[in-house]
Amino acid sequence: MSSGEAIRIDVDLMNTGDLDEILAIERESFQAPWTKRMFIDELRIRHAQCLVVRAETDGEKRVAGYIIFWMVADEAHLHNLAVSKEFRRQGLAFSLMGLMKDIAAGVNIEKQTLEVRESNSAAIELYRKCGFVVKGRRPKYYTDSQEAALIMWAGKWQD
Repeated sequence: MSSGEAIRIDVDLMNTGDLDEILAIERESFQAPWTKRMFIDELRIRHAQCLVVRAETDGEKRVAGYIIFWMVADEAHLHNLAVSKEFRRQGLAFSLMGLMKDIAAGVNIEKQTLEVRESNSAAIELYRKCGFVVKGRRPKYYTDSQEAALIMWAGKWQD
């Protein structure tokens, strides 16, 4: 994609027809990518919000990124977020995080939370820009590497 190329972006509900593109983004984004079964399971969960960003360039539409979060009780909990390498550094992840906040606020949920690998400095930077702060740490959270997760929160919470 050239820098001067016009891109049309749409946000839509994720569906099983998107999964091949999503899995490709997942594999290029994470050292322990989700499986197709994990995405299918999320699509079946009533309180899961599964959204994709579709980008249209030169008349071709494709999945540029996605977000999955749950809205449970008084929290929105981010489960997965990724943007294709081709579309990174263009504000899509930031916009998806804002969309999560807006959707949650629409049903009076003001708290958002997530876990992130301690080593994922790019994601941590994004989440900080979105108003998240580190409120805790889960040792050995990631089973593939035994790496700890940082627990981050945004919105109204109590210490």
